[in-house]
Amino acid sequence: MGWAIALHGGAGDIPLDLPPDRREPRLACLRRCLEIGVDALKAGRTPLDVVELVVRELENNPHFNAGRGSVLTTNGTVEMEACIMDGNTKNCGAVSGLTTVVNAISLARLVMEKTPHIYLAFDGAEAFAREQGVETVDSSHFITPENIERLKQAQEANRVQIDYTQPMKKEVKIETHAANGDSQLGTVGCVAVDSKGNLAAATSTGGLVNKMVGRIGDTPVIGAGTYANSLCAVSATGKGEAIIRGTISRDVAALMEYKGLSLKEAAAYVVEKNAPKGTVGLVAVSPTGEVTMPFNTTGMFRACATEDGYSEVAIH
Repeated sequence: MGWAIALHGGAGDIPLDLPPDRREPRLACLRRCLEIGVDALKAGRTPLDVVELVVRELENNPHFNAGRGSVLTTNGTVEMEACIMDGNTKNCGAVSGLTTVVNAISLARLVMEKTPHIYLAFDGAEAFAREQGVETVDSSHFITPENIERLKQAQEANRVQIDYTQPMKKEVKIETHAANGDSQLGTVGCVAVDSKGNLAAATSTGGLVNKMVGRIGDTPVIGAGTYANSLCAVSATGKGEAIIRGTISRDVAALMEYKGLSLKEAAAYVVEKNAPKGTVGLVAVSPTGEVTMPFNTTGMFRACATEDGYSEVAIH
């Protein structure tokens, strides 16, 4: 038994030839966030603290689809959502429809700890944020030139698009979409376990490019995009509707609980059998320090480390 941590920056149809200017900043962020998480675990911080800390860092990075890098709705606005869950207690908190909160994951934790509820959304969540004094900014802070371009592309193609990578030239975009359907996505998440076997999971996202105003995805839905209990902690990424239909995160725990599968067996089964190809990736840890990061997409920005010295940062 030992500590372990895994994090992701989204799974999807990530090009094998992703240009260095798109690839390297994301890999550098994953390395930095992994280091932050490992240092926090070594310092004795709780897994709940660690996953919040790491996801905050990922939210603050404009290269990922969460927080500062959140993609835009059909109206050109941001609607961010997040979820956090503690494995031992199954306490959890979730938020949706945020437009001014800098770190959605921290508001989700406050919902868990400061209210009798699990899930707050839209005006109620924004009001709660102001009441709690969390950092807020004008919503224009979240609207980056890159995401304006992505929205323009999606609207030109008359589609909802799952895309956090490079804005593509129109002719390339059409060819890629015709060949591969939906393109890349960039939800962020982190799971952690300490040396005592305590588990936690956290996930945050801006959702889909050109999504309908008011759309809610898998990220804040307990058992879909985020789940933790005494057997595992899971954070999923991919096509939200498919993840909700497949109760992806909860199914990993259920297979461990009811069929006695190992973490890796359960996660592999869920990704390979319970979700259509090209729709999902996840990161998960167990109380004994096992880590797994399966995906059925072209790639998934991911990183992990364990107390026995293993570490990995990868895309494909």
